[in-house]
Amino acid sequence: MTATSSSIWLVIAGLAVGTFLFRFSFMGLFGQRSFPEWALRMLRYTSVAVLPGLVAPLVLWPAATGGEPDPARLLAAAAAVGTGIWTRSVLWSILAGAVALYGGLALFG
Repeated sequence: MTATSSSIWLVIAGLAVGTFLFRFSFMGLFGQRSFPEWALRMLRYTSVAVLPGLVAPLVLWPAATGGEPDPARLLAAAAAVGTGIWTRSVLWSILAGAVALYGGLALFG
C-alpha cells in the first residue's frame, strides 16, 4: 500500500493536534492547581522509568549488529550504570559509557 502525500500530511496534522491536546490537558487545565503529594512523588520518577526503556533495546538488540547483543555495548552499559551509581552524576555516567563503548569497539571490533 502506498501513502499519498495528502494522507501523510493528514496523519502529521492529527498527531500534532493530539499532542497539543494531551499537553494542554496537563498544562492548561491543571496548570494553576497544585497536584497531590502522591502524584508529585510519582512524577519525580518518570525519567528514571522512561530512560531505561529507551536505552535497553539499543544495548540488547542493536541494529549495528543485526539485533545480536555484543560485548562492547554490554560493557558500555555496565560502565554507565556503575558510574551513575558511584558518582550520582548523569554527565559522568554518559562520559563513562561513551568511553567504554568506543574502547570496547576498538578492543572487540
